[in-house]
This record gives sequence, structure tokens and C-alpha cells, in this order.
Amino acid sequence: MQERVTMTDVARAAGVSTATVSYVLSGKRPVAPATRTAVEAAITELGFTVNTAARSLRTGQSTLVALIVPDIANPFFAQLAAALQEELRGLGLHVIVCNTRADRREERALLAEAVQQRFAGVVITPFRLLPRDIEVLGRAGIPTVISADVPFGPVDLVTPDARTATRQALERVTAAKRRRIAMIAGPRDATGGDPRLELLRNLARQFGTSLPGDLVVRGEHTREAGAEGFARLMSRRYRPDAVFCANDMVAVGALDKANELGVGIPGEVALVGHDDASFASLVRPQLTTIRYPAEDVGRAAARLLKERLDGRSVHRTVRVKAEFLARDSA
Repeated sequence: MQERVTMTDVARAAGVSTATVSYVLSGKRPVAPATRTAVEAAITELGFTVNTAARSLRTGQSTLVALIVPDIANPFFAQLAAALQEELRGLGLHVIVCNTRADRREERALLAEAVQQRFAGVVITPFRLLPRDIEVLGRAGIPTVISADVPFGPVDLVTPDARTATRQALERVTAAKRRRIAMIAGPRDATGGDPRLELLRNLARQFGTSLPGDLVVRGEHTREAGAEGFARLMSRRYRPDAVFCANDMVAVGALDKANELGVGIPGEVALVGHDDASFASLVRPQLTTIRYPAEDVGRAAARLLKERLDGRSVHRTVRVKAEFLARDSA
């Protein structure tokens, strides 16, 4: 049986120390480009792979990072997962995606599983969890990053900076003389309330309009909820002429229902999504949306995890810039 190639073998072939090979693999310290090239060439030539099982036995900790999301069907989270995985690969860490279906019991069960399995880290978009629920990870010493629109207690956070983009969306809508603005928002019991609704409501006042209570409908962040919410808005005596949506999945559901009801988009009603999921530019009309770049979120979360694994103890918040994308639906 062929003996397993070790880091010592790679170091000998590349003419460097084993520590340098480790730095190339982990990304924990900078390595000169020529040295990195030599190490990577030796890794390829020798067929070296990281022995993650041995590492787990030494440290008593898994090499797995859990990405816990509320809706695996939403392409936003697939994009986030790909970026997170790419950033963590050099550390010998592997990402597993866990779908909670926005169910609090499932969210809590997955946190408990992460503790039991001693995961190397957790990145989570909480939907119905409370800040105190996350404390179980901290007590277990598991590095944790929250991806959410609002602060979530003393923990690393990746959050959107969407104020400018939301203002630009309102500028486009109101410039077209639309004043009856509505929103298909998230459920009342979602974690942290509904910050996208509150931001839109606060900014709308600056444009001489508002979001009256009868023009805010609530539901899950799903395509089905978008269709149902749009139907409810169209049943109002005074229909809205612009509808903002909690995310792009909701917006596509609203577009489905608009087509079914014969409501012109954007002729009768302007439609604005949020996130810029991969399908947003594929539907017809193309979806005007507030782009919250999932890849940037994933990369930011990975960097925060790396810092924690390197010993950083102070909590950090990273704000990811959102961008308004004017397409055909508004």
C-alpha cells in the first residue's frame, strides 16, 4: 500500500519548512508568491491532501462549518454558501448547508447538533431564533457569525447597508408619480422584526408618501406568500401603484399573481424586490431590486470566522453595501 504523502514530503519537495506549507494551506500568514507557487506545485505533483480526520482527533473538534439558513430553495443562500466554502477551503474546513424551513424548533435543534458535534464554526441566518438561543454556541466555544439585518447580541455580524439603495428605489418609484406604496413584508414573529419594512417606511416620509397599515401585508419569505400577498393588495378598494417585497422570492410570487390577474407590471403597479437572487434578471419583466451581494456576505462571514479561529476575541460587525438595480419591473 502506498504511504500517505505528508506535509513534510511537500516541504522537502518545495524546499521550504513545514510551517510554510501550513501557511499556504491555511492562509493564516502571507507567503511570497514564488514560494506559494512552489508549494502548490509540490502539492499537485505529490497528490497531497489534508488529513482532516487526524486533525479532528488531535483537536477534539470537527473540520465542519455549518451554514444554517431558513430557505435552501432561495438561490441567495446557494450563492452565499459557494463563497463561504471557497474562502474556507484553504483552512481544511468544509461547509455543510442546513435548512431550517424558518422553523424555530429546527433552528434550535441544529444549534444543539453543532454543539454536540463540536463544529469548527457556525454561520447562521436566524429567522425565529432569539439572541439567547445563540449563547449555547458561545458557551461551547464555537466561533459564530450571524448574517442578519439587525444586531443579534454580542456576536460577530454581517449586515446590509441598504439605506442609500432603498432611497434610490423610492426616488425611481416616486419620480413616476406613484404615491400609493405598499409592501409584502415578512411575518410578525421573525427575528428582529422587519427592518426592511421599517427602513422603507422611514424613508418614504422624505418623499411625501407613507406606507399605511392597510397596504402592508405579511407572510413568509416565499414565492407562495408573495402571490398571496399581492392578491390581497389588489383586493383593496384603493390599490397600490408600487409594491416593495421582503425578498426576490416574494417578488416573483407577486409577479406570478400579477400575470394571473392581468395586472400590468410596471404599467399599473411597479414591483421592487430585494437581494438580487440569480433569477431576478431572468424573469419577465426583469426584476427591479435592491442587490444585497450574497457572495460578499459569504466572504465576509468566512473572514470573521478565520479571525475567530486565529484568536480574535472582540466582536466585529461587517456592513455589506447594497445596490439599487433599476430593471424593467419598476
